[in-house]
Amino acid sequence: MLQMMIRFVVGGAIVSFFALLADVLHPKGFAGLFAAAPSVALATLTLAATTDGSAYAALEARSMIAGEVAFVAYAAACVYFLGIRHAKSAPTAVLLLALWGLAAGALYAGILS
Repeated sequence: MLQMMIRFVVGGAIVSFFALLADVLHPKGFAGLFAAAPSVALATLTLAATTDGSAYAALEARSMIAGEVAFVAYAAACVYFLGIRHAKSAPTAVLLLALWGLAAGALYAGILS
């Protein structure tokens, strides 16, 4: 329970910092990019390093990188099917989540296991 409270407090503080940073940057499209993911990742890694050690935090960081690589594959497929092929957005996005899962699973099996 204490770890969750720490994660919420640290994550919230870092989200606020990145939101302020995004507020001064241009274009304003950077606001979403800087607001959520980096702050949650930093809070998680900080908590993992302080409670479970640097080796566990390194494993967490590698897992985050693998998930991001899988997300890039998902995003590229979404751009192709939605932007170029003009497919319907809801079914395409949902079906492409399977691609994200397959890519993440392949990265886990090939790199992290």
